[in-house]
Amino acid sequence: MSSPDAPGFELPLRLLLGFRVIIDELHAELARRGHPDLKPMYGFACQAIGPGVTAVELGRKMGVSKQAAGKTIDQLTKLGYVERATDPHDARRKIVRLTPRGIESLTLAAEIFDQIRARWVKTLGADRVRAMEQDLRTMTPPDPFQLDMPRWFGTF
Repeated sequence: MSSPDAPGFELPLRLLLGFRVIIDELHAELARRGHPDLKPMYGFACQAIGPGVTAVELGRKMGVSKQAAGKTIDQLTKLGYVERATDPHDARRKIVRLTPRGIESLTLAAEIFDQIRARWVKTLGADRVRAMEQDLRTMTPPDPFQLDMPRWFGTF
């Protein structure tokens, strides 16, 4: 147990550890529910793909090269989470979009995140969880969907 005067380096480590605990639990549950091949980075990619993007757009959103985005798209295609298609508005443009399996994985992930948060509320109390979330909103940028984590961590 740390003291109220914990060293400054502990805060980012605890925040990262909390993130890791939640993401590990999410992916263990996704695996139990039929998505054993989904990796955390694939979740970032599926969120970034949304209704459809090109490989260049995906790379830009994730903060990685077009080639790195293309490799991720290849893997997600093999796993059945995305498909390549011709843009209906521009036949020269190739887009990547989620398949029903990809949409299902995001829907399940949202459900599982809600269950995880509910357990945190049960353990810590609703007021403390709400206060923690509000404090993090105060200290972080307004857009929580910073999908360029792979680049930031130097994954690519």
